[in-house]
Amino acid sequence: MEYCENWEQIRKKFLEYWAMENHDRPLVSIRAPKDRQEIKPESRHSSLKERWMDTEYVLKSSNWEMRNTYYGGEAFPSLNPNLGPDYFAACFGTKLEFGEDTSWSVPFLTDEDVEEYQGFMLCRQNEYYKKMLEITQAAVEDGKGKYLVGVTDIHPGLDGLVSMRGPQELCMDTLDQPEFIQKGAMDLLPGFREIYEELYTMTTKYQEGSTCWMGIWHPGRWYPTCCDFSCMISTQMYEELVVGELLEELDFLDASIYHLDGPDALKHLDRLLAIDKLKGIQWVYGAGQPTASHWIPVLKKIQDAGKMIQIDVVPEELDIMLENLKPEGVMYTMNARTEEEGRALMKKVERYKR
Repeated sequence: MEYCENWEQIRKKFLEYWAMENHDRPLVSIRAPKDRQEIKPESRHSSLKERWMDTEYVLKSSNWEMRNTYYGGEAFPSLNPNLGPDYFAACFGTKLEFGEDTSWSVPFLTDEDVEEYQGFMLCRQNEYYKKMLEITQAAVEDGKGKYLVGVTDIHPGLDGLVSMRGPQELCMDTLDQPEFIQKGAMDLLPGFREIYEELYTMTTKYQEGSTCWMGIWHPGRWYPTCCDFSCMISTQMYEELVVGELLEELDFLDASIYHLDGPDALKHLDRLLAIDKLKGIQWVYGAGQPTASHWIPVLKKIQDAGKMIQIDVVPEELDIMLENLKPEGVMYTMNARTEEEGRALMKKVERYKR
């Protein structure tokens, strides 16, 4: 692989990770800007939407980023086509607004739509649906022998509903219209399967296995599961409104790591750890919260349940993490300030080897 000289070694480590047989050390994904930087491709677009939807620019800017990034440990170059976290809802008619670094939905479901709910229809002729296929196909062709191509960010279930309905309105629906939420979440499931399957088929044309925004590779059909909306609901509501759809997603996939986002979501951890088919937890402590080393008890609980872990770690606390957690099934992701710091972190991990 042009942008990754040691891919076969990385591939082997990920196989060990999924089997929880990386006994020598945890996996680490270290990224840093290379010492010598090329000039970034200039955007001459008339709007942010035009820039996001410009396939040629996506390829140019992504190749620039990969050429100018130091990859340490199990970090690897990948292009993950992206139209923002509400892309899935947009495939069902939600309008997107684009910012500099993300996009967001403009909810459209009214109270009347919910009361007279008749189901959802995937819009295959939708501009966002077609654009994602275009970007993914272009990336697959461009990335041959250079980098991996991931499956885009897809949020079905209650996260898909909140993009269509709005967070405040969906919170009220949990009390007033729970039947709509249960049926709506399940009705979105075929769309998730269809979109994932189409993109997975495209991305595996020239590469083995799958990857995504989480920076993890798997030899089969893997994808994160999540429900960020779960921060807003009780454990009882989570059981009634989320778990059934989540289990269907897990049955569809070969493997999944759950994206558990923020302290308010921790109340659902016990339920997640009880799901046999769920392989692991990505713990995201969130902006403004204590960093990874402050969550050792939570991480040990995940380990004791026999689940994998992925977590962001600031370089200064790597020693603490290495000392307190077993390596099996653990992956740390770190952003180093310089290439030199990235190499030093990798040497520290190598010295840890059992």
